[in-house]
This record gives sequence, C-alpha cells and structure tokens, in this order.
Amino acid sequence: MIAQLQNASKRFTIGEEVIDAVDNVSLDIAPGELVCVYGASGSGKTTLLNLLAGIETPDAGQVVVAGKPLAGLDERRRADIRLREIGVVFQTNNLLPEFTARENVTLPLLVRGFTRADADAAADAALKSVGLTDLGDRIPGRMSGGQRQRVGIARALAGEQGLLLADEPTGALDLDNSRQLFALMRELCDDRSTAVLLATHDPLAREFADSVYLMVDGAVAPQ
Repeated sequence: MIAQLQNASKRFTIGEEVIDAVDNVSLDIAPGELVCVYGASGSGKTTLLNLLAGIETPDAGQVVVAGKPLAGLDERRRADIRLREIGVVFQTNNLLPEFTARENVTLPLLVRGFTRADADAAADAALKSVGLTDLGDRIPGRMSGGQRQRVGIARALAGEQGLLLADEPTGALDLDNSRQLFALMRELCDDRSTAVLLATHDPLAREFADSVYLMVDGAVAPQ
C-alpha cells in the first residue's frame, strides 16, 4: 500500500466543544487506485487529507505513507516526506504571487534536487497537462481563479510522487475542465500507478473512481 490509515483519529477542541474530525478511520490506498471521499462541509475530509499529508498528526492510531509511519516524526521529517512522496492540491491554490506559473511549479522540484533544466521541463509538461501551455510566464495576479487553481494542480502533478491528495480541486473549474482534470487523475493512476485520494462534492468524480466513501462526522464508510 502507498498509504494507510490504521484506526486513525483526530480531535479538536474549540472553546468547550470537542470535535471528532477524524474518528477511528482505517483506509488502505494502493498504487494505481483512485479513491473518492464525499461528505458535507465539516465532515472531516480536509483533516483526513491533512493526516495523510503529515500536516496534522493523529491523536490515536497510525498513518503510513510509502512505508513510513508518520507518527513520532518531527515536522521537518514529515515535510520532507510530503515534498518527495506526496503531491497536494489544496482548496486554495497557495501560489506565490510574485512568481510566474512556471516558477511556482518548479520551486518544489528544485528543492527536491532537480536540475533547473529538468525542473523547467517537468513544469512545462505539468502545465500542458492542465491546459496552461501558454501561461507559464504569467504571474497569479494576471490569471483567473480557475487558472490559478490549475497551476496549483500542475504543481502537485509535477515530479511523479506516488500519492496525490486533492481537496476539492474542481471547486473553481467549469464542467469541461473538471472532466479533463478527473480524466488526467485517472490517467496518472493507470499509466504511472500514482494513487489518488480525492475529497470532493463533485458527483462527476464517481465516473473515474475505483472506490467511493462517504464521510460523516469524522467516520468513513464505503459506498
């Protein structure tokens, strides 16, 4: 398995309220598998992805990515695993506003040790895959919201990590671009054996998924 949650739980306390954001979840994700998790806002989908990305740590249970248990690792080690093993598509694109689209995609690759030439080539290929071939030299402030989101997706796709985590990636996209994105994720699973975990409200994603789960109040059940 490329990723596993083993009886993982994450709880937050807000004032006097205790929220079980992820409640005793066990989930296995195999290479080449596209897994969709549906759920209402506040059901725990983002926290689930954050646990697998090492952004959050579980209060109980275990999270394993690429054979590496994340519990007990410090933030530096978790960030290194996230950089090298995981591509993350956030709800907000998190682009650096002073950098071009190409530079936003190449920066993580350069940190990983790619040469400039290889990083630029990978960035151009990723931008092409999301339909932004001609926008590599444009800064985020000169792009639409949908274009910025696609740059964020390209950044996650570049570098061929084994696990792709996507949090509502089509929220700013129209129907045609949403279908193209899901088809691209399906292609990554089939051609590269990339594993994809997709948290979404978009019913279109079901057409491309191997497994579908519903998340309610932090608990996950197959559909």
